[in-house]
Amino acid sequence: MVAGMVTGALAAAVFAAGGGGAVGAADCYWMRTEARFTPPTAFVPSPAITYDMELVPAAASIAVAQRGDERGMTVKLRVEGLAPGHAYGAHVHQKPCGVDPGAAGGHYQHVVDPKRVNAENEVWLDFTTDAAGDAHATARKAWGLRAGEAGSVVIHDVPGGAGKRVACFTVPFASLP
Repeated sequence: MVAGMVTGALAAAVFAAGGGGAVGAADCYWMRTEARFTPPTAFVPSPAITYDMELVPAAASIAVAQRGDERGMTVKLRVEGLAPGHAYGAHVHQKPCGVDPGAAGGHYQHVVDPKRVNAENEVWLDFTTDAAGDAHATARKAWGLRAGEAGSVVIHDVPGGAGKRVACFTVPFASLP
């Protein structure tokens, strides 16, 4: 059963399926969205914004997928065309992207606590690009995102819990009702 559809240039879809398949199957959801990076002042805006065109060139691409059910979720990230051989940090952030790199707010936290900035309490998708500037990352969690509290994936210039924000991708994350 299709619960909702997010339409537009980025062709994102959010689906929820009720347990009609396997015996004991529970409600689940999945979402996938992709875009190409543009500068914040681009004539044709994109949900993917680059703030540093050396590390994240305009026209580089990003895709984010999310699957989940009552047991938790998996978030996958794929990038193409970034600076080759560079190690990046990437995290789910609270708000959508904006012209100002700080618009995306702080990291989404499962347990909101400024002392718990770590991969167990947050969704970290750190990656290192190959010679072509491509990479992928996956984060699996025994929990899901709270509705309306996750709005983007921010790419940082270094892996770990901090670093300069070099790009941002507004993502229509899903959650169980």
